[in-house]
Amino acid sequence: MDIRLDEGYWFGLGVFETIAVENGRAVLLEEHLKRLKKGMSFFSLKNVVSRQLILNYLHKNPMEHGALKIAVSQENIILEHRQNLYQEEDYKRGFRVRFSQVMRNESSPFTYFKTFNYGDSILEKRTALSSGYDECIFCNSRGEICEGATSNIFFVKGGKIYSPKLECGLLQGVIRDYIYQNEKVTDTVILKNEVDKFDECFVTNSLMGIMPVVEFEGHKFLSKDIGYLLMHKYRLYINNYI
Repeated sequence: MDIRLDEGYWFGLGVFETIAVENGRAVLLEEHLKRLKKGMSFFSLKNVVSRQLILNYLHKNPMEHGALKIAVSQENIILEHRQNLYQEEDYKRGFRVRFSQVMRNESSPFTYFKTFNYGDSILEKRTALSSGYDECIFCNSRGEICEGATSNIFFVKGGKIYSPKLECGLLQGVIRDYIYQNEKVTDTVILKNEVDKFDECFVTNSLMGIMPVVEFEGHKFLSKDIGYLLMHKYRLYINNYI
Protein backbone atom coordinates (compact mmCIF):
# COMPACT_ATOMS: atom_id res chain seq x y z
CA MET A 1 0.00 0.00 0.00
CA ASP A 2 1.43 3.36 -1.09
CA ILE A 3 0.70 6.01 1.58
CA ARG A 4 1.99 9.55 1.16
CA LEU A 5 2.94 11.57 4.23
CA ASP A 6 0.55 14.50 3.94
CA GLU A 7 -1.34 16.72 6.39
CA GLY A 8 -3.52 13.77 7.32
CA TYR A 9 -0.49 11.96 8.72
CA TRP A 10 1.26 14.99 10.22
CA PHE A 11 -1.70 16.96 11.56
CA GLY A 12 -4.76 14.69 11.50
CA LEU A 13 -6.42 16.62 8.66
CA GLY A 14 -8.32 13.68 7.24
CA VAL A 15 -11.71 12.02 7.55
CA PHE A 16 -12.87 8.42 7.61
CA GLU A 17 -15.96 6.23 7.64
CA THR A 18 -16.50 2.75 9.04
CA ILE A 19 -19.32 0.93 7.27
CA ALA A 20 -21.03 -2.33 8.13
CA VAL A 21 -20.98 -4.92 5.34
CA GLU A 22 -23.63 -7.64 5.34
CA ASN A 23 -23.69 -10.36 2.69
CA GLY A 24 -21.33 -8.34 0.52
CA ARG A 25 -23.30 -5.10 0.65
CA ALA A 26 -22.28 -1.87 2.38
CA VAL A 27 -25.11 -0.89 4.74
CA LEU A 28 -26.37 2.71 4.39
CA LEU A 29 -23.59 3.40 1.90
CA GLU A 30 -25.11 6.59 0.50
CA GLU A 31 -25.48 8.07 3.99
CA HIS A 32 -21.85 7.28 4.80
CA LEU A 33 -20.65 8.79 1.52
CA LYS A 34 -22.67 11.93 2.17
CA ARG A 35 -21.06 12.39 5.60
CA LEU A 36 -17.60 11.58 4.23
CA LYS A 37 -17.92 14.16 1.47
CA LYS A 38 -19.18 16.76 3.94
CA GLY A 39 -16.04 16.25 6.01
CA MET A 40 -13.85 16.31 2.90
CA SER A 41 -15.39 19.61 1.87
CA PHE A 42 -14.84 21.14 5.31
CA PHE A 43 -11.14 20.18 5.29
CA SER A 44 -10.73 21.08 1.59
CA LEU A 45 -9.75 17.55 0.55
CA LYS A 46 -9.97 17.36 -3.24
CA ASN A 47 -9.89 13.57 -3.64
CA VAL A 48 -12.86 11.86 -5.26
CA VAL A 49 -14.49 8.90 -3.50
CA SER A 50 -17.14 7.33 -5.70
CA ARG A 51 -19.77 4.74 -4.98
CA GLN A 52 -18.31 2.62 -7.76
CA LEU A 53 -14.88 2.63 -6.11
CA ILE A 54 -16.41 1.06 -3.01
CA LEU A 55 -18.51 -1.44 -4.95
CA ASN A 56 -15.43 -2.57 -6.88
CA TYR A 57 -13.51 -3.01 -3.63
CA LEU A 58 -16.29 -5.07 -2.06
CA HIS A 59 -16.50 -7.23 -5.19
CA LYS A 60 -12.80 -8.04 -4.84
CA ASN A 61 -13.05 -8.46 -1.03
CA PRO A 62 -16.39 -10.16 -0.27
CA MET A 63 -17.58 -10.21 3.35
CA GLU A 64 -20.63 -11.74 5.02
CA HIS A 65 -20.43 -9.83 8.32
CA GLY A 66 -17.66 -7.31 8.02
CA ALA A 67 -16.49 -3.74 8.34
CA LEU A 68 -15.19 -1.49 5.59
CA LYS A 69 -13.05 1.52 6.49
CA ILE A 70 -12.50 4.42 4.08
CA ALA A 71 -9.87 7.01 5.05
CA VAL A 72 -9.27 10.15 3.01
CA SER A 73 -6.61 12.81 3.38
CA GLN A 74 -5.04 15.35 1.05
CA GLU A 75 -3.09 12.79 -0.99
CA ASN A 76 -4.51 9.45 0.08
CA ILE A 77 -7.60 7.29 -0.29
CA ILE A 78 -7.28 4.12 1.76
CA LEU A 79 -9.77 1.25 1.88
CA GLU A 80 -9.41 -1.60 4.37
CA HIS A 81 -11.70 -4.33 5.63
CA ARG A 82 -12.03 -6.68 8.58
CA GLN A 83 -14.57 -8.83 10.36
CA ASN A 84 -17.37 -7.19 12.34
CA LEU A 85 -16.69 -8.44 15.87
CA TYR A 86 -20.13 -7.74 17.37
CA GLN A 87 -21.94 -11.01 18.09
CA GLU A 88 -25.42 -11.96 19.26
CA GLU A 89 -24.14 -12.57 22.79
CA ASP A 90 -23.27 -8.87 23.08
CA TYR A 91 -26.89 -7.82 22.48
CA LYS A 92 -28.27 -10.40 24.90
CA ARG A 93 -25.87 -9.25 27.60
CA GLY A 94 -26.09 -5.52 26.92
CA PHE A 95 -23.35 -2.95 27.43
CA ARG A 96 -21.84 -1.61 30.62
CA VAL A 97 -20.69 1.99 30.19
CA ARG A 98 -18.82 4.53 32.29
CA PHE A 99 -17.97 8.21 32.14
CA SER A 100 -14.68 9.33 30.66
CA GLN A 101 -12.50 11.70 32.65
CA VAL A 102 -11.68 13.47 29.37
CA MET A 103 -13.99 16.28 28.23
CA ARG A 104 -15.37 16.67 24.71
CA ASN A 105 -14.54 20.09 23.29
CA GLU A 106 -17.88 21.34 22.00
CA SER A 107 -16.18 24.37 20.44
CA SER A 108 -13.83 22.34 18.21
CA PRO A 109 -14.81 21.53 14.61
CA PHE A 110 -12.99 18.21 14.95
CA THR A 111 -15.73 17.07 17.35
CA TYR A 112 -18.36 17.22 14.62
CA PHE A 113 -16.48 15.28 11.94
CA LYS A 114 -15.10 11.75 11.89
CA THR A 115 -11.45 12.73 11.60
CA PHE A 116 -7.97 11.26 12.02
CA ASN A 117 -7.92 13.16 15.35
CA TYR A 118 -9.37 10.12 17.11
CA GLY A 119 -6.80 9.62 19.85
CA ASP A 120 -9.02 10.62 22.81
CA SER A 121 -11.67 8.12 21.76
CA ILE A 122 -9.26 5.24 21.21
CA LEU A 123 -7.38 5.71 24.49
CA GLU A 124 -10.54 6.19 26.55
CA LYS A 125 -12.19 3.18 24.92
CA ARG A 126 -9.16 1.06 25.83
CA THR A 127 -9.28 2.35 29.42
CA ALA A 128 -12.97 1.44 29.66
CA LEU A 129 -12.39 -2.06 28.29
CA SER A 130 -9.50 -2.65 30.68
CA SER A 131 -11.82 -1.68 33.57
CA GLY A 132 -14.50 -4.18 32.56
CA TYR A 133 -16.74 -1.74 30.68
CA ASP A 134 -17.78 -1.86 27.04
CA GLU A 135 -17.84 1.87 26.29
CA CYS A 136 -17.03 5.23 27.82
CA ILE A 137 -19.22 8.31 27.61
CA PHE A 138 -17.89 11.86 27.22
CA CYS A 139 -19.29 15.03 28.72
CA ASN A 140 -18.47 18.51 27.42
CA SER A 141 -16.94 21.44 29.30
CA ARG A 142 -20.37 22.30 30.77
CA GLY A 143 -20.93 18.82 32.20
CA GLU A 144 -23.46 17.85 29.52
CA ILE A 145 -23.47 14.30 28.18
CA CYS A 146 -22.32 14.18 24.55
CA GLU A 147 -21.53 10.76 23.11
CA GLY A 148 -19.52 7.59 23.54
CA ALA A 149 -16.00 6.98 22.34
CA THR A 150 -17.38 5.04 19.37
CA SER A 151 -21.12 5.59 19.71
CA ASN A 152 -24.04 7.96 20.06
CA ILE A 153 -26.18 7.65 23.17
CA PHE A 154 -29.95 7.67 23.76
CA PHE A 155 -32.10 7.58 26.89
CA VAL A 156 -35.71 6.52 27.44
CA LYS A 157 -38.18 7.87 29.99
CA GLY A 158 -41.86 6.88 30.05
CA GLY A 159 -41.56 5.37 26.59
CA LYS A 160 -40.13 8.59 25.11
CA ILE A 161 -36.68 8.72 23.54
CA TYR A 162 -34.18 11.46 24.35
CA SER A 163 -30.71 12.21 23.00
CA PRO A 164 -28.12 14.99 23.48
CA LYS A 165 -28.29 17.94 21.13
CA LEU A 166 -25.62 18.17 18.44
CA GLU A 167 -24.49 21.46 19.97
CA CYS A 168 -23.45 19.58 23.10
CA GLY A 169 -20.50 18.33 21.06
CA LEU A 170 -20.95 15.06 19.21
CA LEU A 171 -20.60 13.36 15.87
CA GLN A 172 -23.83 13.05 13.92
CA GLY A 173 -23.83 9.26 13.54
CA VAL A 174 -25.40 7.45 10.60
CA ILE A 175 -27.46 5.18 12.88
CA ARG A 176 -28.36 8.20 15.01
CA ASP A 177 -29.77 9.79 11.86
CA TYR A 178 -31.65 6.59 11.02
CA ILE A 179 -33.35 6.65 14.45
CA TYR A 180 -34.20 10.34 14.16
CA GLN A 181 -35.79 9.71 10.76
CA ASN A 182 -37.87 6.75 11.93
CA GLU A 183 -38.71 7.52 15.56
CA LYS A 184 -39.77 10.53 17.59
CA VAL A 185 -36.66 11.71 19.45
CA THR A 186 -36.40 14.73 21.72
CA ASP A 187 -33.18 16.74 21.43
CA THR A 188 -32.20 17.83 24.91
CA VAL A 189 -29.42 18.57 27.37
CA ILE A 190 -28.69 15.72 29.78
CA LEU A 191 -26.36 16.38 32.69
CA LYS A 192 -23.98 13.88 34.19
CA ASN A 193 -26.01 13.56 37.39
CA GLU A 194 -29.29 12.91 35.55
CA VAL A 195 -28.59 9.39 34.29
CA ASP A 196 -30.59 7.71 37.07
CA LYS A 197 -33.74 9.66 36.10
CA PHE A 198 -34.17 7.54 32.97
CA ASP A 199 -35.74 4.10 32.56
CA GLU A 200 -33.51 2.88 29.79
CA CYS A 201 -30.41 3.66 27.74
CA PHE A 202 -28.91 2.43 24.49
CA VAL A 203 -25.96 3.30 22.25
CA THR A 204 -25.58 3.18 18.49
CA ASN A 205 -22.95 3.00 15.79
CA SER A 206 -22.72 1.62 12.28
CA LEU A 207 -21.14 -1.71 13.18
CA MET A 208 -23.22 -2.67 16.19
CA GLY A 209 -26.42 -0.93 15.12
CA ILE A 210 -28.43 -0.49 18.34
CA MET A 211 -27.06 -1.83 21.61
CA PRO A 212 -28.99 -1.80 24.93
CA VAL A 213 -27.14 -0.47 27.98
CA VAL A 214 -27.69 -2.42 31.19
CA GLU A 215 -25.41 -0.43 33.50
CA PHE A 216 -24.07 3.12 33.50
CA GLU A 217 -21.23 3.42 35.99
CA GLY A 218 -23.09 1.67 38.81
CA HIS A 219 -26.63 2.64 37.85
CA LYS A 220 -28.50 -0.37 36.47
CA PHE A 221 -31.23 -0.04 33.87
CA LEU A 222 -33.89 -2.69 34.48
CA SER A 223 -35.58 -2.19 31.11
CA LYS A 224 -34.25 -2.86 27.61
CA ASP A 225 -37.66 -2.88 25.92
CA ILE A 226 -37.29 0.16 23.66
CA GLY A 227 -33.70 -0.70 22.82
CA TYR A 228 -34.65 -4.23 21.79
CA LEU A 229 -37.68 -2.99 19.86
CA LEU A 230 -35.58 -0.53 17.86
CA MET A 231 -32.86 -3.13 17.42
CA HIS A 232 -35.28 -5.59 15.85
CA LYS A 233 -36.85 -2.89 13.65
CA TYR A 234 -33.38 -1.89 12.43
CA ARG A 235 -32.50 -5.51 11.66
CA LEU A 236 -35.65 -5.88 9.59
CA TYR A 237 -34.70 -2.70 7.76
CA ILE A 238 -31.21 -4.04 7.08
CA ASN A 239 -32.58 -7.37 5.87
CA ASN A 240 -34.75 -5.51 3.36
CA TYR A 241 -31.83 -3.25 2.49
CA ILE A 242 -29.53 -6.11 1.56
